[in-house]
Amino acid sequence: MGVSGPHCVVCEAGQLEPHLSVAGEVGQEGLIPTTTRFGTALGNIVRCRACGHMQLDPMPADALLAEAYGEAASEDYVGEEAGQRETARRALASVERHLPPTGSPPRLLDLGCWVGFLLAEARARGWSTLGVEPSAFGSRYAREELGLEVVRAGLFEAELPAGGFEVVTLGDVIEHLTDPGAALERIRDLLVPDGLLWMALPDAGSLVARGLGRRWWSVIPTHVQYFTRASIRELLERAGFQVLEITTSPKAFTVGYYLERIGGYSPAAGRALKAAANRARLADRMWAPDFRDRMAVIARRA
Repeated sequence: MGVSGPHCVVCEAGQLEPHLSVAGEVGQEGLIPTTTRFGTALGNIVRCRACGHMQLDPMPADALLAEAYGEAASEDYVGEEAGQRETARRALASVERHLPPTGSPPRLLDLGCWVGFLLAEARARGWSTLGVEPSAFGSRYAREELGLEVVRAGLFEAELPAGGFEVVTLGDVIEHLTDPGAALERIRDLLVPDGLLWMALPDAGSLVARGLGRRWWSVIPTHVQYFTRASIRELLERAGFQVLEITTSPKAFTVGYYLERIGGYSPAAGRALKAAANRARLADRMWAPDFRDRMAVIARRA
């Protein structure tokens, strides 16, 4: 079973209070990385009075999540390859600014690598890469279509060498984990001394998140944790990391993809806007709007 109810996964001491009533079901599409089911989660969101972290209550069972993520598949994401690769290049460039010159290529572990676009971009930069992905669809695509070394396993089940990596990446993953503290402790052990962790995740403390409340587009069935900048910093420091930077992290998608997401609020408006973009020949144009509600974190193993 996952971590549930009575304690905050970040500070482990604060009293949890009701925050947003959003409990719902997984739904027919399952737990996939692209959805328009905004405002629905697998439990209600509670907030810690001490540190401000938000999480689901009750927390879904790990067995339920493992089965759902193993079956997850999404062609929409694959169709947005160009934007995902551009987003990955920006992330890798930010990591490189903190890497010491060693003369040898960094060894990168991407946990929850999905179809492997970040790994492919790292390989193109000369890095040594390995991915771990529980989805049969995602791991197979990464291996067969991109020729990457990817292990199909849960993040806690994969056999990985201690101290084997200069960099670990966790893109849009930690908000899915019932025990993120244990995940960070394991990642710390996988890193070399002074190794780097890069993460991207929704920022539940942002103006957009607070303004939209339960209708925020990151309140979706796949997310079980809702971090603020303060709460992710606290969790990292408790796990033995030194936070080097926290910045915004916009994602690059086509204009058409973003307009389709409006369907989560109004299907008719989403269809109309997508049609208008097609007529104006804008739908396939790359776009990376910064709503300042997604953050990138770089931390060093202390």
